[in-house]
Amino acid sequence: MFSHLPSLQLLLLNSNSFTVIRDDAFAGLFHLEYLFIEGNKIETISRNAFRGLRDLTHLSLANNHIKALPRDVFSDLDSLIELDLRGNKFECDCKAKWLYLWLKMTNSTVSDVLCIGPPEYQEKKLNDVSSFDYECTTTDFVVHQTLPYQSVSVDTFNSKNDVYVAIAQPSMENCMVLEWDHIEMNFRSYDNITGQSIVGCKAILIDDQVFVVVAQLFGGSHIYKYDDSWTKFVKFQDIEVSRISKPNDIELFQIEDETFFIIADSSKAGLSTVYKWNGKGFYSYQSLHEWFRDTDAEFVDIEGKSHLILSSRSQVPIILQWNKSSKKFVPYGDIPNMEDVLAVKSFRMQNTLYLSLTRFIGDSRVMQWNSKQFVEVQALPSRGAMTLQPFSFKDNHYLALGSDYTFSQIYQWDKEKQLFKKFKEIYVQAPRSFTAVSTDRRDFFFASSFKGKTKIFEHIIVDLSL
Repeated sequence: MFSHLPSLQLLLLNSNSFTVIRDDAFAGLFHLEYLFIEGNKIETISRNAFRGLRDLTHLSLANNHIKALPRDVFSDLDSLIELDLRGNKFECDCKAKWLYLWLKMTNSTVSDVLCIGPPEYQEKKLNDVSSFDYECTTTDFVVHQTLPYQSVSVDTFNSKNDVYVAIAQPSMENCMVLEWDHIEMNFRSYDNITGQSIVGCKAILIDDQVFVVVAQLFGGSHIYKYDDSWTKFVKFQDIEVSRISKPNDIELFQIEDETFFIIADSSKAGLSTVYKWNGKGFYSYQSLHEWFRDTDAEFVDIEGKSHLILSSRSQVPIILQWNKSSKKFVPYGDIPNMEDVLAVKSFRMQNTLYLSLTRFIGDSRVMQWNSKQFVEVQALPSRGAMTLQPFSFKDNHYLALGSDYTFSQIYQWDKEKQLFKKFKEIYVQAPRSFTAVSTDRRDFFFASSFKGKTKIFEHIIVDLSL
């Protein structure tokens, strides 16, 4: 439009009915110094509307219908001295964050930018907005990598400054160990421990030694140790079949610098058993109650005292407390009115202890310790749920609810309401576990699948001001 007016220095477009200023609207006006577009009905300005106007010193967009400006719309205006935005009412939300920062940095004289919203900023100046930092970022989970096999559990461990993941694959009869590739930026195969119907792989680090407890439904369970000379895991020890016949969960913990793990046994005649490291190997240290078909064991520190919570579909979760005199776990209590709990997981937020209780039938629960007992905080609809896993990345706290009947739900903790709210749906076929893994300043979330592919999601920060 203006290609034949390269020497034009002043352009007045006032009191028209323009509603949009598109990219390169003033192309060819290389020497334009004054541009006035006042008293129109402009609502939209494209990102590159003023591209090429490097000599422009005065720009007026006064008395239009502008509520937002695209990020860096004034970046080409190297000579700008004065900008007039009067008579426009801006939405001072995340989209205005860049303008807020630009106003703080520019040497140009800019008229007051008034806000029409959000309600807390109505009729205030954009310069008076206190901060955009919290309001203008959110998080998301995006698929980073898909592993072409089924799995039922995922465990992570660090060794020699590298991050590893052990994945139990019963259908492939493997415990697959992956390592993080710092160059390709994904997880790659590192080692493979074979077995029969492997349902759990749990890493144990003692000094500079790495062990993996491999729980199997058939052929007994075993402990493997990483052998540097062979650069692979080799069998280190068997776990007696008489005690563990149907392992369902492995929990690692320490008490007074001693290393223990417990295998929860879900067979009718099985014994959930605590094992202890004696410097040379692991030996059965204490067998817990019989006949209850335990499905999960969780180690919890309650007010400085060590406890185990055992879950079983045949009774409410029971709590055992470590007795310092006998150095054994003794009955302490239970979590009443919580039948059919598949698993209990503990987590802390702001120094407060919480439990998540997975229930296949009925609502799963979030409970809080009130210095005397666990009390219910929230019920989550969870028909068909097999896992309710808490995890955190920095100050973001989540619960992942995996169900056989519907999409898996990720809940995020709402600090104001002090409740978990629905955050995102993810599709994982027959999920069995969720595990958080962090490496190279990146955060990941493994979702195992009993009937489909194992998925790795990345937790990302989204800048809403872009």
